[in-house]
Amino acid sequence: MIPFILRRLIQIIPVIIGVTLATFLLTWLIPGDPTNVLLGPDASEEARERLRQSLGLDRSMVAQYLIYMSNLLSGNLGQSLSFSRPVADVLVSRMANTALLAFAAIVLASVAGVAAGTWAALRPGSLRDRGLTIVVLFLNSMPSFWLGLVLILIFGLHLRLLPVSGMPPSGAGILSLAAHMILPTITLAAWSLASIARMTRSAVLEVINNDFIRTARSRGLSEWRIVLFHVLPNAIPAVLTVIGMQMGFLFSGAVLTETVFSWPGIGLAMFQAIAIRDIPLIQGGILMLALIFVLINLIVDVLYVYFNPKIKLN
Repeated sequence: MIPFILRRLIQIIPVIIGVTLATFLLTWLIPGDPTNVLLGPDASEEARERLRQSLGLDRSMVAQYLIYMSNLLSGNLGQSLSFSRPVADVLVSRMANTALLAFAAIVLASVAGVAAGTWAALRPGSLRDRGLTIVVLFLNSMPSFWLGLVLILIFGLHLRLLPVSGMPPSGAGILSLAAHMILPTITLAAWSLASIARMTRSAVLEVINNDFIRTARSRGLSEWRIVLFHVLPNAIPAVLTVIGMQMGFLFSGAVLTETVFSWPGIGLAMFQAIAIRDIPLIQGGILMLALIFVLINLIVDVLYVYFNPKIKLN
């Protein structure tokens, strides 16, 4: 297992290098001049030029990339132009909020998705199976920001049942935090829930037709014991892969959800950075999200091998 993990960690290196290069090229192509945001439209050209020199924007693209990689290897992600703080400090201070939202969303998506997929698979072709298919197609086709706005309109403006923006102040209590998390968690989890439910249904259908399931039924075991102790343990490896991928997508998908609900996480910070062309924060945020994604995939690979020992460690 240790050599397997080490090989996977080594494979992360070229991925991260590719992400830094692609991100740098894309941010280089973003139109606009950061000096307009920092100094305002009335600043003199001399002041703009001095700022460009201090930020290194007067150098060639290759030189800027080499400087960026040199700073990155030393642990320096640069200085955020919008927050006037080191990028690492901004991302670390926001990471807990994004992780809390993503964790709540993946728990909701996993529990509800596995339950719904299993429930539908037990009666293939039935009304509830067709209903799940319709719900899955609807959730997969629905943009997260649209769902967020609809939930705000219904539960925030019309019914006035739930808060629709930001986080509660520190010391407000767990109930207040939970109330603020309900709508963004549902919004963020919707697409992942549909994907997990679809994969669970397929995996359960594949397992439930095996001979050992018929043998368990012939022994007089109840249906719920068969599902819990025979069907789900054999269907979990396939579902686990999807859950791991969805957790990576949840961190990246948090950008829109956090923006709609003004949730103070990495996603909202990156949205604000894009609006004012805060290139260091954009690059640092994308790099952190990419690193989280590949690490989650590594954990999923290890868990997949653990739950399915027949898989060879390559």
